Amino acid sequence: MDGREVNMPNTGSRRGGWITFTFITGAAAGLTLATGGWLSNLIVYLIQEFNVKSINAAQISNIMNGCINLFPVIGAIVADSFIGSFFVASISACISLMGIVLLELTATLDSLRPQSCDDGSSLCTPPSKLQYAILYTALALACIGCGSVSSTVIVYIEDNLSWRLGFGLSAIANFIGLAFLLLGNRFYLHVKPHGSPFTGLIRVIVATIRKRKVQLSSKTEDYYYGQNGIAEIPPPSKKRFRFLNRAALKTEGDVQWDGSVAKPWRICTMQQVEDLRNLMRILPLWSTGVFLSTPIGILSSLAILQALTMDRSFGPHFKIPSGSILVLVLIWTSISLTIIDRFLCPMWQKLTGSSPTPLQRIGVGHVLNTLSMLTSALVESKRLKIAHAHHLRDQPSSIVPMSVLWLVPQLALVGIGEAFHFPGQVALYYQEFPTSLKTTSTAMISTIIGIAYYLSTALIDLVRRVTGWLPDNLNDGRVDNVYWALVVVGVLNFGYYLMCACSYRYQNVGKGSEDAALINDADS
Repeated sequence: MDGREVNMPNTGSRRGGWITFTFITGAAAGLTLATGGWLSNLIVYLIQEFNVKSINAAQISNIMNGCINLFPVIGAIVADSFIGSFFVASISACISLMGIVLLELTATLDSLRPQSCDDGSSLCTPPSKLQYAILYTALALACIGCGSVSSTVIVYIEDNLSWRLGFGLSAIANFIGLAFLLLGNRFYLHVKPHGSPFTGLIRVIVATIRKRKVQLSSKTEDYYYGQNGIAEIPPPSKKRFRFLNRAALKTEGDVQWDGSVAKPWRICTMQQVEDLRNLMRILPLWSTGVFLSTPIGILSSLAILQALTMDRSFGPHFKIPSGSILVLVLIWTSISLTIIDRFLCPMWQKLTGSSPTPLQRIGVGHVLNTLSMLTSALVESKRLKIAHAHHLRDQPSSIVPMSVLWLVPQLALVGIGEAFHFPGQVALYYQEFPTSLKTTSTAMISTIIGIAYYLSTALIDLVRRVTGWLPDNLNDGRVDNVYWALVVVGVLNFGYYLMCACSYRYQNVGKGSEDAALINDADS
């Protein structure tokens, strides 16, 4: 659904343009509100209503966050390759609504939940296999509709009034979003699927493997440049990943007499080879982004568990919902984006004569992320000292007399860091990705976050198996040691990033810098 010109019958009605804005905005707002309403408070719901142990609840939440970030990427590939954006969005919203309604039923029907008990009690009845099956089905379906805001009002309703009402509001928001999406159908431009750009990259890999024993040539005419035969990209003899040139090396039977491809999975153009080569060059930098986001995923789940054990009173009549504590990250990111865009970048340009590069912005984000883990370790050390001083190690349901506002500095640093490294990564990928993958480049951040959440789940599970730092009762654990370990990971990853950044050479500075700047400004 966009403004591109497409071949379609003239129905006499105008499609595209600003008339679609209301419908798309309403759909996005409704679906985002719906997802944030259940996802933000999922850890608390699992602990309080399903008697799930705290760390297990954090693990489930991390998996859901990973799905939320990866599913849109998969949906985009399906939309481009097969059925188009509108049908993917509509089907996803319908399935998401089914999941939230099923989640609402788990909060409404007592038979779909285990018997309630005190948090942390060893006598709590765990969910049955059927109850787990229904819960996981609801979460899986709800994940297909994605969003990440609305972590305040609905969460407050769930914590203080009713889980049934909170999930019900999420379902209503999802329905409204779906209704807006469907009502605007007659105004959308429906672009026919044009195939996935990843197909060409896979063909390069397959062709390279099939020709692995073929001798490379130094002659330009021995390589395939497309049906027009224009050798705009000479085969590099000393470039990295030179072995990929075999995919474009012409052998008997690969090309037909008119210059078209006879065997698509045995011959590719040099442009396709160059596209894959550029992706492989940027892959090390991309991997540093995964290791940068993984500690953030761990901190996000552990911060909610910490908040549950702390004094969340804010004034005499208001109690901060623990699931809403992560909103501070979004707030600080929003504030920091404005300050960076309007003050820091112009100041940097005046001092140096040039704007900060994407790699410089990402580097600052690495430093701030490590500082946030350091701050988290210090705050948790203080929380544990207070808990031990009040003899709360054997009382998992007791609240440590320490304000939840102590978590603000670490979450603020995460938010400020994200304001640096996420726009920097978007600008870098958009600038450096091949032309055929420009749209895909903007989805790389979601891929990084999704993989990071899965990796954080694996790391938490490893820590639980190897150490005693993460018991279900955090007052008897050593979450501070987890944060100290993440500080070490951050320092090592920053060193790895510096190596990758120093050895990297921009490929599209001239032709891509303006586009990258536009993307960066839009993200800001």
